[in-house]
Amino acid sequence: ADAQFHLGNMYDDGLGVPQDYKEAVRLFRLAAEQGDTGAQFNLGLMYEKGEGVAQDYKEAAKWYRLAAEQGNAEAQYNFGFMYDNGHGVQQDYKEASKWYRLSAEQGDNDAQFNLGIMYDQGQGVPQDYKEAGKWWRLSAEQGFADAQYNLGLMYEKGEGVPQDDKEAFKWYRLAAEQGVVSAQFNLGLMYYNGKGVPQDYVLVHMWLNIAASNGHKNAIRNRNILEKKMTPQQIEKAKELARKWKPKK
Repeated sequence: ADAQFHLGNMYDDGLGVPQDYKEAVRLFRLAAEQGDTGAQFNLGLMYEKGEGVAQDYKEAAKWYRLAAEQGNAEAQYNFGFMYDNGHGVQQDYKEASKWYRLSAEQGDNDAQFNLGIMYDQGQGVPQDYKEAGKWWRLSAEQGFADAQYNLGLMYEKGEGVPQDDKEAFKWYRLAAEQGVVSAQFNLGLMYYNGKGVPQDYVLVHMWLNIAASNGHKNAIRNRNILEKKMTPQQIEKAKELARKWKPKK
């Protein structure tokens, strides 16, 4: 089964052999039927994407379940996602949160983020901002940008965590540096209001400019209003900073 799984991966990725999804599916199936969790997960993925087989969410869910029940964290996340969205199974938030939790407890940051959403919205679990914050923090600490942004929001509002502008600023900045547009805008506002950080119009302009270039409509309007309070030199410096800025990968 192990050899079939590895050979299947080679055909899936086109490593040392011509890429051939059909052959990858055949090999994954042989290994999956012998209980290989990696192959079960990959076969689920092929059915979900419709690679080498006709797309079939029910079949995808079947193979994800088998791998998930053996403790495969990625399969647990994908199986939870299928319950969350009603793909190949009846939509069921309780089941979704159950599988997200199993995956999240193994450190999967996608699962941690989605479990945080379930607690935030009260889907499949009682609404609990503290629990939402707990899972978003775990995901954020692994570098998940949307979790960093959500955690920043929680600190700014004091939801599920003590209100703390410095912490809000810290998490917004991490998310903004990874390209989250709402975080870029909020970071600009924090520099404008001197919340969690000293007031700095140049950095306000820079972050609003970056958010605006990524399509944030309020950022354009706020930047134009701000320019009336700035000197031409400050505006030029801010524009130069925005031009040089690149998102962190």
